[in-house]
Amino acid sequence: MKAVVKSSTGYDNMIYEEIPEPEATGDLVKIKVAYSGICGTDLHAFKGTYSSTKPPVVLGHEFSGIVTAVGPEVKKIKVGNRVTSETTFSTCGHCSYCLSGDYNLCSHRRGIGTQINGSMAEYVVSREESIHIVPEGVSLLSAALTEPLACGVHAGIEKGDVQKGDVVCIFGVGAIGQMVAQVCKARGATAVVAGLSSDRERFQIALDNGADRAVDQMKEDLAQVIGQMTGGEGADISFECSGAVPAANKALEITRRKGKVIQMGVFPQSKEQIWTDLILHKEINYVGSRSQKPSSWRTSIQLLAAHTVVPEKIVTKIVTLENWREGFETSMRGEGVKAVISCNADLEDK
Repeated sequence: MKAVVKSSTGYDNMIYEEIPEPEATGDLVKIKVAYSGICGTDLHAFKGTYSSTKPPVVLGHEFSGIVTAVGPEVKKIKVGNRVTSETTFSTCGHCSYCLSGDYNLCSHRRGIGTQINGSMAEYVVSREESIHIVPEGVSLLSAALTEPLACGVHAGIEKGDVQKGDVVCIFGVGAIGQMVAQVCKARGATAVVAGLSSDRERFQIALDNGADRAVDQMKEDLAQVIGQMTGGEGADISFECSGAVPAANKALEITRRKGKVIQMGVFPQSKEQIWTDLILHKEINYVGSRSQKPSSWRTSIQLLAAHTVVPEKIVTKIVTLENWREGFETSMRGEGVKAVISCNADLEDK
């Protein structure tokens, strides 16, 4: 089969090549991939700056497809099922985090597309435990983006506990920020997205998908906008999805006393200058939100089934597997919101 392989560490070192098809052994499910999303971590892997990527490895962890074979230990998933999958391939199974279902925090977790061959290929395998059947009426394109949706669910619901009537501010309008905004709207919150002038196209997509306000911080005073919307108190919850330190500090500034700031973005350096005085004096809950976990996926599937969130609406470019590099280059230039690879043309949504 054809696949996009990160062949070695360092910048680029990416090859489109023929590799053996994976086999459905044990509890593994073999999936013919319809779509594979290009994630920010894939871009970091391309640049050689994502330490979790262990070459040689096929990239890609956001995907959907059709089951073509199942291992002898598979009990529920059937050949022909339309599916998507969590990114966890294996965990230690016995640490306190595994026992509580917090697989995203297991120190021995191995992930699809990082340590195990991923979905930028014609076929991929995943363990049955990680597989989810795509609800009727949900496109394979939307299903391929269940993972970023699950990240939004983990941050917005499981960590942020967004409630109806909350005013939330989302920093960053890439795929993750867009999913957080849609999740918050599904919970009945007022959603403000914040970014820069270069985010003009992304602002419009967020507004088209339900965001209440978009703020170009190069043209407007975000603190003033939030103050006017909240009677001067500030946002109930802010989500930092950009990985920019100035955005994190602005989030602390515009969030109300006893509010929450959820940190999703990864900063350039492991140690950064954060406005800790505001955390202290405003009694802000500054909370990390790492990736997603099984409970996040279950809620995401429910949102998809109810058509409350429609991830395909943020897709702005689709390329073939052979033309994967075009999708990466578009994403690295910051064009559009989400680029997706069509891995098998016969499975595309018609």
